[in-house]
Formats: sequence, structure tokens, C-alpha cells
Amino acid sequence: MARFVLQRLAFFGLVLLGVSLITFAIAHLAPGDPARMMAGPAASADAVAALRAELGLDLPLWQQYARYLGDLLRFDLGTSNVSGEPVLDEILARAPASIELMGSALLLSLLVGIPLGIGAAVKRGGWLDRLVSGLSVAGISVPAFWLGLVMVILFYRQLEWFPASGRFTGEPPPAVTGFLLIDALIALDFRALSAASAHLALPVLSLALLEAGPLARLVRNQMRAVLGSDYVRMARASGLSERTILWRHALRNALTPLVTLVAASIAMMLFGSVSLETVFGWPGAGHYVVQSIFALDFPVIMGFAVLTAIAYVLVNTAADITLGLIDPRVRPA
Repeated sequence: MARFVLQRLAFFGLVLLGVSLITFAIAHLAPGDPARMMAGPAASADAVAALRAELGLDLPLWQQYARYLGDLLRFDLGTSNVSGEPVLDEILARAPASIELMGSALLLSLLVGIPLGIGAAVKRGGWLDRLVSGLSVAGISVPAFWLGLVMVILFYRQLEWFPASGRFTGEPPPAVTGFLLIDALIALDFRALSAASAHLALPVLSLALLEAGPLARLVRNQMRAVLGSDYVRMARASGLSERTILWRHALRNALTPLVTLVAASIAMMLFGSVSLETVFGWPGAGHYVVQSIFALDFPVIMGFAVLTAIAYVLVNTAADITLGLIDPRVRPA
């Protein structure tokens, strides 16, 4: 098992090295001079040259990359060209909003996707099976921003059930964790809890619907494989009821890969939440990086790419290690 964990950690390091190379290359291939953008259009050529020297942009590329890699290892993602603040601080300040959105959407997608997948596997060929197939195709093919716009038109403009933008209306609860739902519960402020939930509703519903379909399809396929296995046929031959077979024997083994499914869902949400945060004006890290793209704030763009890659690889590495602990079959021989 130790060898298995070391292999996953080594792969984690290689991926991060590759990400650092890609982000460094993109930054240098992008149009424009970072020193000129930071100094402003009115700055003299001497001032721009001095700033280039201060930033190390006059060094050979390999030295620039070595400095960049060293900064990454110290968790220094640079300084925003727009705000002048450290990129890491800017992103972390907005991270709770993004995590609250993705966490709520993940919980909802699991609560919807797992029962749908189980029902579709048991009632093969029925309407629930066809519904899961349709939702799966829609979840893969429908763009997140398009679904978000549909939600705004339907539930905000037409029905006026939920707000269409922002994270909160009025005075927020005292900040303890940065997560409005948790902070409202800590303060026992149910008005704030209701307001925060209302603002969460549309972006969470949009993101969860995109993930629930593919998740239900994977659960359905896994459940079908288990229900067709030898030990389930033996259980039926022994006279056990279908309910006992399903809940006591089949479900436990069918949901073993749930760790991998959750990791895959989180990975997809990392990308889907960026466009949805923009559609709903959600003040998270995804919305911030979109604004930075339009402002050509390359340190923020590069920092967000690196942090997203770290989160993606960490989630998948943790899923692989966890699955190896609970299922010895996936460990290397």
C-alpha cells in the first residue's frame, strides 16, 4: 500500500511540473508586455525597463522559469496587475463562495443521481431508465452557461421565485467561516439563512442538474453489473428477496466506486462553476478569473490555472488512495 501511495504522489508532482511549464509558456506567448501594462500607458521607456528588470523579465527564459517554479514552491503566485494585491490572497478571499456553490451542487447531484441510477438499474428499460439516459446526454452536451441563462429566464424573469445574481441581499451574518450558510446557522440568523439559500438556488440547481445525469448513468451501469454477478444469482437461488439482495448485497458493492464518481464530479464542477459564476454574478474565484481575463491580468490567470490544477490532482489522488484502502483489487500487484 505504501508503494501505491508513493506512486500516486509521484504522479501528482509530475502533473504539477507539467502545469507550471504550460502556464509559464502561455504567459510568454500571450500578447502584450506585462511591465508596460503594470506601469501604465503614460510611463516612460526607462520606467518600463526598470520595472522589467525588477520583475526579472530581462533574464533568460530558463532563469525566469526557475524563479517562477521557486515562487510556486513558496506558494507565491505573484501580484495582480489590477489590484496590486497578492494573487493567492485575492483567490482565497473568494474561494469560500466557490466552495459553497460546488459543495451544495455536489450534495444535490448525489441525492438525485444515486437514487435515479439505482431505480434505472432495477427497472431496466422503463421510463426511469430512459430518463437517466436523457439526463446523461443532456449533462454532457448542454453548456453550463446556457442552462444558467435558462434558469434565469424561467425562475427569475418569468416566475420571480429566486434572485438572479449576487450571493446575498441585505446585511450578511457575522463572518466566521466565510460560508454564508454556516455563518447564518452559527448566528442562528434564519432570515440570513433563507436569503443565502435563495441566492444559491439557481446556480446550485444549474450545476447539480449537469452532474446528476452522468452520475446516475454511472451508478446505473455499476448496479447492473453487480446485479448480473454470480453471487447475486446465487443469492436469488437461495431464496432471498429482491429487496434483501438489493440493499444488503448489491448496493454495497455497486457504490464502492462512488469515491471515484465523486472525484470526477468535483473535477467537472471546477470548470462548470466558472461560467455559472459569471452568469449569476456569483462573487467566487471563477467570476474573478473571468474578469481578470478581460483585464489581461496574467498573474491572476496563471495563478488560478495552477490552483485549479492542484485542486484537480489532489482530489483525484485522494480518491485513488481512498479507493485503494477500501478496495484491495485496485492496488498494484
